[in-house]
Amino acid sequence: MTRPIVAIDWGTSSLRGARLDPQGAVLDERASLQGILNVPPGGFDAVFQAQFGDWAGADTLCLISGMAGSRQGWREAPYCQCPAGASDIAAALAWITPGRIAIVPGLSCERDGAPDVMRGEETQIFGALDMLGLTDALFVLPGTHSKWAHVQAGRVERFSTAMTGETYALLRHHSILARTLPSEDGPLHGAAFDAGVERALRSASLLQSAFTVRTLALFERSAPDELASYLSGLVIGEELRAQGALAGQRVHVIGNDALTQRYQRALARAGAEGVAVGAQATWRGLWNIARSLPE
Repeated sequence: MTRPIVAIDWGTSSLRGARLDPQGAVLDERASLQGILNVPPGGFDAVFQAQFGDWAGADTLCLISGMAGSRQGWREAPYCQCPAGASDIAAALAWITPGRIAIVPGLSCERDGAPDVMRGEETQIFGALDMLGLTDALFVLPGTHSKWAHVQAGRVERFSTAMTGETYALLRHHSILARTLPSEDGPLHGAAFDAGVERALRSASLLQSAFTVRTLALFERSAPDELASYLSGLVIGEELRAQGALAGQRVHVIGNDALTQRYQRALARAGAEGVAVGAQATWRGLWNIARSLPE
């Protein structure tokens, strides 16, 4: 790749971008709250020009990952079927301006007769592989909808989604448990979080273990300010339990610092090693996709 690159991560609630040199080094970064839900109909080009127009010269390649490629985004980019690598993604770009501005497609796979999808996480995975010098790895990308991805020979072979963050929010704010919990989560209580993880790992189901948030409060066996951490441990522990045997495995965690630390802590309870991946994975992934394109 001999052209400068503008790398953009356009999500549901936020927009961020980086200006890269042809070797992938980050020269500058920008961020705003103009995620796709905050863009008026027909307004994507105007937002792009306002945020990044001065970066996107005629000789610049601009790649956009994330929800900008959804049906609610700038232009729908059909999913790439797994197994897929960076070159497969590069071959399936949805071009806004041919040769200059393109949207990165997400990935899809079949699991037990039903489809699963991701948008944006695939770019982070390819970036992490390049940063770590790996071709085979297990990744978790925690969040509202956590993704677990198995990579072999540089290609995402399969992945699964867990609605962990959303489930926490529903239980935290819209269930009977909300009456037990304080209005704010507060700082992480490590011992309470660990207890939640361990209960989830040995429980049959979150449907059973979640009720212990109420009973521990009812019998005053946990302090009120510890219960949000305990519930967090329960839902993350349930996510790990559903993955099967993790003991002895190395799991690469791509997420913000707070979530990464929680997942590393929970993985240790499951006998696995959680390896944090740097925050530059998205930019590195978009650069990796760009260098797969013909000059």
